[in-house]
Amino acid sequence: MSFGDPNNPYGQPPQQPPAGPGYGYPQQPGAPQQGYGYPAAPPVSQPYGGGYVPTQMPGITRAAQILLAVIAVAHVLIAAAYGKALAEWDETMLEAGITGDAEVERYADLGKGVVVFFLGLAAVFAILGLVLVLQYAKGGNGVRVCSIVYASFAIVSGIFSLALYGLGLLIMIVSILVIVFAARRPSAEWFRRPRY
Repeated sequence: MSFGDPNNPYGQPPQQPPAGPGYGYPQQPGAPQQGYGYPAAPPVSQPYGGGYVPTQMPGITRAAQILLAVIAVAHVLIAAAYGKALAEWDETMLEAGITGDAEVERYADLGKGVVVFFLGLAAVFAILGLVLVLQYAKGGNGVRVCSIVYASFAIVSGIFSLALYGLGLLIMIVSILVIVFAARRPSAEWFRRPRY
């Protein structure tokens, strides 16, 4: 038998490639990584707390949606109250005897402008609230964040509406509940769920 016979069990072993950077040798900075076998898989992360993906809106999220609708309807009522005050403004000023004096009429017009501003603000709040309510079923995490911000501003509008038959107090309480419910983990999981 000769050393050239590949079937000879006692023959010369096959030549190994020269040893160099690779397994068992430290890598040089900037040297390309040599890997053996399959590339490394990306790290496995469990979204939604261990693989839980909500298929129905959680009850706490549904409650936040309903309370958000209550805030929007309250702003519709506030806008209606300001609209009524605006419609009766000239008649009220005439009954108070504020006609004829230019300085007093200027202040009356300034007051009328403030009422118009609050009417527009209440109408915008009502529209924004209704848009957010309609986005709860299919919206993403931005809807949740906007709900929290909307409820925060609604607390401020509730302070300005305290004189309207306790409607402002109702808005403040409901707004705090919306913030708490929208910030809870089930709500966050609902708005971060994958949509196919």
